[in-house]
Amino acid sequence: MNLKTKITLAFVTMLLLLLGVSAYTLYSLNRLDRTARNVLQDNLYSVELGQQMLRALDQVERQPLSDTTGMHQLNQAFVREAGNVTEPGEQAVVDQLQEQLARLQEYQGAWLHGTGGAPDVAPDLTRRIRQLTYRMIDLNTQALSRKNEAANRTATQQQRYVLALLTIALLTSLLFVLSVPEAAVGGLRQLTASIDHAANQDFTASIPIRGHDEFAAVGRSFNQMLVQLQTYRTSTLAELLAERNRVTSIVNHLDEGLLLIDQNRRIIVANPIAQSLLALPAAQLLGQPADAVAQGNDLLRTLLHHLDVPAARRQPEAPLLTIAQHGEEAYFRLSVNDVIFFNEALDKQEFVGWVLTLRNVSEFKKLDQAKSNFLATVSHELKTPLSSINFHLKLLENGRVGSLNAEQHDIVLTLKQENQRLLRLVSELIDVSRLESGNIQLNFQPSRVADIVQFAADTIQLQLRPKQLTLDLDVPATLPPVRADIEKTTWVLLNLLANAIRYSPEHEQIHIRAALTADGQQVRLSVQDHGPGIAPQYQEKIFQRFAQIPNQSGYAGGSGLGLSIAREFITSQGGQLGVSSELGTGSTFAFTLPVAPRAEA
Repeated sequence: MNLKTKITLAFVTMLLLLLGVSAYTLYSLNRLDRTARNVLQDNLYSVELGQQMLRALDQVERQPLSDTTGMHQLNQAFVREAGNVTEPGEQAVVDQLQEQLARLQEYQGAWLHGTGGAPDVAPDLTRRIRQLTYRMIDLNTQALSRKNEAANRTATQQQRYVLALLTIALLTSLLFVLSVPEAAVGGLRQLTASIDHAANQDFTASIPIRGHDEFAAVGRSFNQMLVQLQTYRTSTLAELLAERNRVTSIVNHLDEGLLLIDQNRRIIVANPIAQSLLALPAAQLLGQPADAVAQGNDLLRTLLHHLDVPAARRQPEAPLLTIAQHGEEAYFRLSVNDVIFFNEALDKQEFVGWVLTLRNVSEFKKLDQAKSNFLATVSHELKTPLSSINFHLKLLENGRVGSLNAEQHDIVLTLKQENQRLLRLVSELIDVSRLESGNIQLNFQPSRVADIVQFAADTIQLQLRPKQLTLDLDVPATLPPVRADIEKTTWVLLNLLANAIRYSPEHEQIHIRAALTADGQQVRLSVQDHGPGIAPQYQEKIFQRFAQIPNQSGYAGGSGLGLSIAREFITSQGGQLGVSSELGTGSTFAFTLPVAPRAEA
């Protein structure tokens, strides 16, 4: 018999028992109800009629025979009693009552018609009527007692029968409750135990097959699966070992330090270069909690600090770490990548850990340093002659050394513009060299955003006129002061405005807006233009040094250093500079500055 049939039979049996007990209980209740109704209809009704007869007889005894009201009530009660004779001996009493009542009516009739021979009262006659009435009441009272006792016996018997049926139903239900779930769960226990063994790589724990129910079919299928898994495991174990050894060999021979940390921040992979940089053997790294190891290792503590930064807030440029190696400073570029795994069983992406790589960029750093030194030297060497050239061009333009004709004046003007361009380029190169060397000085002080914006707006007015552009300022006066270097911040804002003017069509507006960020800790300034916009693939590239992107405005572009320097200035002040743009709708450059502490403000 299969499990479904067992469960169905159990429920059908319990349902039949419930219906049987309910039906017998209803039968017993109906039987007791009928008995009670018969008692009320027969005996109790006769007792009530007897009480009515006694009250009417009292009235007859108190009144003279000329008063017929009491006699009328007595006759009515008697007539009803004569029609409700139900007990043995009751009919004889009713007959005697009828005889006595007839005599009493004769006395009353003779007295009323004056025929004589009738006494004024008939105490002996009324006494006999009263005795007979009491006897009739006593007969029905005794019948009530007998029937009540019989009803009680019947109720007790029916109660015993109902209790017996309930006991049988309860025991049967308990039998099913204890046996049917066990039959349903027993197979599941065996299946669960076998699955646990299989999860622990033990494919020998098969399910014993008993009977032909559903669990037996599942057990046969599961045992076949175990055999196939064991076969698959045996056939693929060698391949897996070979693949693992291949991956291990690749990891160990990487020229970069590699750390793999799982979602529980436990180190599971550390190649030899990473072990050498951390100055710890594999035994002290693999399988150990990263935070516990980092308590005694400064480098690992620095690496773990980058794991706490959300992926969306990590800087696009990987951080550069300086690590002492063989008595010399070496430079390593840190890369942190989240490992996301698609769980097919749950049909969703799951985070499983981080991959940290340390790439040795010491040679690139040396080359970059040499480039920076060269740029700084060349910039300083060029600034003096260019300044001298600019001075002499001003002399020629003012005519102090002689007048110039129109053609000569145009040549001098062109030379002056090109010389100014070279001077700006040299100044930007000097700023870049200072930023790289860390020698740039910042003068932090509480500053009103409105003052910075107004100064930049006043300074840029002359550049707005050729294209007939206008500025739209939205800077609330209630903004709190910011902690910033006024000179550097103004330079950034002027650079953004110059770019907006350069790429804006004629007769357009440039919007400058300032507002407090949602957390209330920073103020956000934005410059919005209505130019051609920037394609998404170039929106981060424009902040790189010497970056040039194609545009449709015909502008050949500057040195490609302005936005790079602007980002460095803002970052060094604790803010961020970015852009949001779509082709054909313009661009919005925005940067943030921290709010000045109240003590400083």
